[in-house]
Amino acid sequence: MLILLLSLLLSACDRSNPAEDDTVRITIVGRAFTLELALDEEARVQGLSDREHIPEDGGMLFVFPRPQRLSFVMRRCLVPIDIIYLDATGRVVKTHAMKVEPYDTPDHRLTRYDSGYVAQFAVEVAGGTLETLGLKVGDKIDLPADSLKQRAR
Repeated sequence: MLILLLSLLLSACDRSNPAEDDTVRITIVGRAFTLELALDEEARVQGLSDREHIPEDGGMLFVFPRPQRLSFVMRRCLVPIDIIYLDATGRVVKTHAMKVEPYDTPDHRLTRYDSGYVAQFAVEVAGGTLETLGLKVGDKIDLPADSLKQRAR
């Protein structure tokens, strides 16, 4: 019994493959993505920092507890990232192609990528993805917005 309990605890600590509850599958302009979820402040601050690669069908969905004007930076990001800001209904309010900055750049010197308007979600995908999607402001991305908002902390 002790061995079974220990093996369950150890497997729960393995984060190399995010659990199904830690990801969401969404479609953007006909293309499927499996996005890691950033539901709390710690996960939102860490984001995709220190990643050497973002899969072409991967990325991260940042969920905020309430709509607000958002601003992201490329803190400790090793690869270019495209960001899509979405309002509370999943409608695109702004996009940016974010550029890699020197790893040790102080926060106050990092370029800020602002949502421009109130947003509640941000999607980060591999740099260059926006060009291939042809996504524009006003487009709608279907996502389980209500259930995601309930989980945000």
